[in-house]
Amino acid sequence: MPEDFDFENLTVYQKALDYIDFVYQISEKFPDSERFGFTNNFRRAAQSIALNIGEGSGGTKSEFKMFLKISRRSVRECVVATTISKRRGYITIDEEKESRKRCIELSKMLSGLINSV
Repeated sequence: MPEDFDFENLTVYQKALDYIDFVYQISEKFPDSERFGFTNNFRRAAQSIALNIGEGSGGTKSEFKMFLKISRRSVRECVVATTISKRRGYITIDEEKESRKRCIELSKMLSGLINSV
């Protein structure tokens, strides 16, 4: 079995992976016309949260902070994507609330990690 990388043990990284799964789940029902546009953008923004945590962890402390800030910006992008999804009728009120709740949690966790690095 392969050895874990340090960042894989971070709770925020695990929660980011969970959020990716959530975004894929809710975006499955988006219209086919959005498949290569909005659906893809929302998924990529969610992926960017975890990808930047992983990428930044291999550098210096200042580099790691920079990548964590990029992750936090991607969270904000997901908030906008959530709002658009709800306004277009692609997701339910409950899915909107769940997405926003997860985004708030991720943003707070990333801010905490940035401050502790």
